[in-house]
Parts: sequence; structure tokens; C-alpha cells
Amino acid sequence: MKTAGIDGCKAGWMLITFDEGNERYQVLRTRDELLAAFKEFDRIFIDMPIGLEDEEYTRECDALLRKKLGAEYAPSVFSPPIRPALEAPTYAEANMTSFEFNGKKLSLQSWNITPKIKMVDELLRLEEGVKEKVFESHPELLFQTLNGGMIFQKKNLKKGIRHRLELIKDEEPVADDFFRDIKEEFRRNEVQEDDIVDAMVLAYYAKKSEVEGIKTIPEEVEYDSEGLPKAIHFV
Repeated sequence: MKTAGIDGCKAGWMLITFDEGNERYQVLRTRDELLAAFKEFDRIFIDMPIGLEDEEYTRECDALLRKKLGAEYAPSVFSPPIRPALEAPTYAEANMTSFEFNGKKLSLQSWNITPKIKMVDELLRLEEGVKEKVFESHPELLFQTLNGGMIFQKKNLKKGIRHRLELIKDEEPVADDFFRDIKEEFRRNEVQEDDIVDAMVLAYYAKKSEVEGIKTIPEEVEYDSEGLPKAIHFV
């Protein structure tokens, strides 16, 4: 089984795989490159909302994940746009649509990644054989698991990035070289340090899931109106 982790970045998408003998990283800059990755790999953990609500502001999986992460890290989980707002051409129109359905406006953070959410959504819905291979996950949950249930440093700090890199390096020694090489190869306005470590932990657990299986939040998975799972996947 070929596995990978994908995290959004300013240049597009940061892909990393720790598959033995095929370890590599790649920045996917276009929709076609993302689709090619979806088709190449058998299992991908991605940090991007997949299953969307039609009316509710907050998905159950996001509410449960906030509780699991605790108050300090709950803000790393945000509510994605409802499906009717996904096609809105402007933030103002997306806000209006969201407010009409549930009385709440769409956060700017959610709006900023809406083009990426829409891209993933379209590929999973329209491309045959893809949606069974791509799983929504969350790096902070995976780092919490990797660190025995707690993350000590936030990733907006240098020591937080270093802490996360050390956790990954203990499991995948090549991570240190990857981190250095990616920083040298790509500008900060293309790939940031947190994009790298997030893609790494997604890649590590996608690989690990082959042996240990996949768990979900919530345990009983619900599906959206397009048949996509509203769940956070982890190991």
C-alpha cells in the first residue's frame, strides 16, 4: 500500500510519504497534480474538511475534536463552510448564505481555505475511485497521540515546531533531512514550517494505519448529502 500525508500550503499542497524505499516530498501546485497524487496513493491523510453540513454551522466531528484537544488547542479546529456557501464567489455572499441557514457567519479562516475545500470536494465527488482513498485528519490530534496524549508547545512558536519535528524524527529519521531540504528549496511564502511538520505527521499516521487500522471521531460515521464522511480519521 502506498501512503502519504497532504497539508495545504500557500503554494498549493505539501505532500510527504514515508513509505519504505520511496520516501519523498513534493509541492503540488495545481488541481491536476493533486488529482495525480490522489490516484497514485492508496491511502492519504489530508488536513482539509471533506464531509460538509448543509445547514448546521458546526460538524459533530469538529465539536468532538475540540473537546478531545482541550481548550488550549480547540481554536486549531474551525467550522468549514456549509455546502450551499461553497459556491459563493465572495466572502460577503458566503457570509450571507451561512447566516440565512444557521444564523452564524463564516469565519475568515474558513473562507481563506474555501478554494482548497472546494477543490478536494470536487475531486472526491467527480473522480472515480478517489474518495475511498482520501481521509480527513487533523495534525494536532495526531501530534497529541504521538506525544502520549499531550502537546506541550504551540506550533506558532519555534520551540513548538522543533518539538513536533523531534516527535516525528524519533519515528522517521529522514524527517530531519526533509525539513531542512524543504526549507532550502521553497520560500517561506510558498511553504511554512508548520506545513512541513503537519504533512509529516499525516504521512506517518497514514503509513501506520496500514498495520493498526483507522479510528474515527465520531465512532459512528455520518455522511453528507454528497456521500462524503463527516469524520476525523486517526490511528
